Amino acid sequence: MSVSSSTNDGVAPGAGAPPGIAARLWRRDLPHYPETGRRYLYLGIVVITTIVLYYLLYIQYAVATSIMEHYRMTFGYFIMLSVIGNAIGAFASLFAGLADRWGRANLVVYGLLVAGVIVLVLPHSPNKGMYLALFAVLSLIEGIVLVATPALIRDFSPQLGRATAMGYWTMGPVIGSLVVTTVTSATLDSSSWQDELTFSGIAALAVFVIALFGLRELSPALRDQVMVSMHDRALIEARARGIDPEAALKGSWRQMMRLDVIGSAFAISVYLLLYYAAVGNFVVYFSATFGYSEQRTNALGNWYWAANAVALVAAGLISDRLRVRKPLMLVGGIGSVVCTAIFAAWATEPKTGYHDFALLFVGIGIFGGLAYAPWMAGFTETVEKHNPAATATGLAVWGWILRIVVACSALFVPIVVNSVTPIVEHGAEVKAASAQAQQALAITTAHPQIFAELAKYPAGQAPPELQARAAQEVGVAGLQTVAKAQPQLKILKEHGAEVQKAAKDGPKQWQTWWYVALGGQVVFIPFIFIMSGRWSPRKAREDAEAHQRAIDKEMAALS
Repeated sequence: MSVSSSTNDGVAPGAGAPPGIAARLWRRDLPHYPETGRRYLYLGIVVITTIVLYYLLYIQYAVATSIMEHYRMTFGYFIMLSVIGNAIGAFASLFAGLADRWGRANLVVYGLLVAGVIVLVLPHSPNKGMYLALFAVLSLIEGIVLVATPALIRDFSPQLGRATAMGYWTMGPVIGSLVVTTVTSATLDSSSWQDELTFSGIAALAVFVIALFGLRELSPALRDQVMVSMHDRALIEARARGIDPEAALKGSWRQMMRLDVIGSAFAISVYLLLYYAAVGNFVVYFSATFGYSEQRTNALGNWYWAANAVALVAAGLISDRLRVRKPLMLVGGIGSVVCTAIFAAWATEPKTGYHDFALLFVGIGIFGGLAYAPWMAGFTETVEKHNPAATATGLAVWGWILRIVVACSALFVPIVVNSVTPIVEHGAEVKAASAQAQQALAITTAHPQIFAELAKYPAGQAPPELQARAAQEVGVAGLQTVAKAQPQLKILKEHGAEVQKAAKDGPKQWQTWWYVALGGQVVFIPFIFIMSGRWSPRKAREDAEAHQRAIDKEMAALS
């Protein structure tokens, strides 16, 4: 039998496929495994698509305070955006598990189109209810693509290069966050929050055009096999002729209900609790606790995202070079615990400066990257150990658990940090009222008894003798100053005390949440030990050499 190693990347024929250009834009299967150049092209398109999708999603949080003010949302309502969005995204991830049967590329391409259009429409929502509905649809798309894109990365990356490829994929949410903070910190002084969303929607449609014409995927028979290195390519194509994709997928959901799959997915989900907080709550946290503006907080976030992005790629390269995943995950997990513990300890200290936080964020970003990129590679290899044809199914389980954890974290933040609600809802107006009524406050504080008596009557309707005594004690000019500041004094009377209490209680409450995130990182560490893969680079190298000898032997028999 002769084994073909053709590199034709043409569209696989399909029964009933539309003719001409329509066939190419829908039927995306490759009948042969692509050469390195085309493989890198497909991987690059998937990574860029992931980046822009997370840019669309995370831009909401970077301008959170502006959105709440525009739609007069309470903080609780804004939190429900995240809770509902992530809950919908969780079940969308399960739906995306069907990508093992339907393919991945079209879910990514046309999902990006829908997401881009939604974000362009979002700024024109007539009310907060419509905004919530559109954001829910955006989260639905994100949940689907969360599963489909890493499945494509796995398909186009043999195991010996997978950590690097997954490192680039995991840069999607990180560089998406970096794009958000970079764009907003550079443009928010001259652009509105509506402009920021529009910028992201235009970027999404531009990438959609690239993906529409450029993205392909492996045929089911090719992607349903384990590929250790590019040397396996000819054998993979030969084996594909005898594979029944439907038979390979029987019982795939049951095969994923294993401790090493479910436990690992839960562990990485709680490990990322600090990451979720960075995306969704840092603007609120630094505004309430340290008085930072949206622009200044996003500039601070650049340190985290940039360090994390570099570390993800570096960790992938090192992992593939050593051919192990677990040692890097362990070092990254322990390093994250140490840095997060220091951050939590400093979270209540008003003297903690901008550059102190920047240094910590660099450390957290580096160790996070060291843990996450090898974990993604190790997780797909753990799934492959049970059934390589069920990669998207395994990733769907991970995506579902991840989104449920995110939704729960979003729900519990305002419960643990209950001080944030009065600060977000009334903090700005109380601060403004305090500044505008400063002179009036000084007058009322100096004469508390007379103003307490005047407050018993409507403005200007106090008994003449009381008004005369007030004019004598306070002075006409003082009374006029206080009368002029009545709107501001009313705000201070209604909300001043609760905002002041919230400002006092807030740092400790946030610190509690940072310790919760720290606990999630501690939970991650023991689950490293149940995943597939070697600890020793020497043993891993011996496994690769044994695999190579087996491939050579099978190829000789086929030839």
